Amino acid sequence: MELMKISLYLTFMITITTLSLQHKHLMMALMCVETMMLIVFTMLVMFTSTSLTMSQVPMPIILLTISVCGAAVGLSLVVAITRTHGNDFLKNLNLL
Repeated sequence: MELMKISLYLTFMITITTLSLQHKHLMMALMCVETMMLIVFTMLVMFTSTSLTMSQVPMPIILLTISVCGAAVGLSLVVAITRTHGNDFLKNLNLL
């Protein structure tokens, strides 16, 4: 069980590093964020199953619902940016 927790922490840190180094495509950055949310979901499920606290049982489902909503918004932004700019390069966007 400890090996699983360590591997999840390591995967989360690698995903954060990948997100900070991702400067080219918006879609790749959104995929890194979605991976982070899935790792957090997995950690929440593991921790709530070991603690057996009934007040924390709905938290992973709420997090997964918010994550899916964020993914839908991110995908719609990628589609809108691709339609207006022709690609999803972050260099071409003026975010200021």
